[in-house]
Amino acid sequence: MVTPTALEAELRALAGAVPDPELPVLTLAELGVVREVRLTAPDRVEVELTPTYTGCPAVEAMSADIERALHDHGIPEVEVRTVLSPPWTTDDITAEGRRKLAEFGIAPPRPTGPAGGPVAVDLAIRCPHCGSTDTTLLSRFSSTACKALRRCESCREPFDHFKEL
Repeated sequence: MVTPTALEAELRALAGAVPDPELPVLTLAELGVVREVRLTAPDRVEVELTPTYTGCPAVEAMSADIERALHDHGIPEVEVRTVLSPPWTTDDITAEGRRKLAEFGIAPPRPTGPAGGPVAVDLAIRCPHCGSTDTTLLSRFSSTACKALRRCESCREPFDHFKEL
């Protein structure tokens, strides 16, 4: 395994600091979609990006934003490649990302654990406004395909829930 250089780590941090175009409260690093950043020549960088969904409409915007951030840092050649394997899962969202989702009013996904591992017993979705687990699914899809629309029966507020994958 090749260890990343200090410059690659810096470039990864820059690419990861780009806000998600659909959920600007999260960075791409917090969302867990930036997979790899490699310096392939002194003035050329390759970035691997895994979308949350295969047909995610935000991939082009993410790629363009990453390219712009790295160009602004003085890297003339940036190639952002979409990689689908291994697939992204909601377990790739960092703890900070989950905290920010809840703070923003979106119920974060529950951790799903390792593939083939134990199934979570707590299936309740907590309201990000009041913390109640008495919530109702209103629609399997919300403002984006990766979220569902729910309503809290305690405080009666609607909210998005980032679906587990």
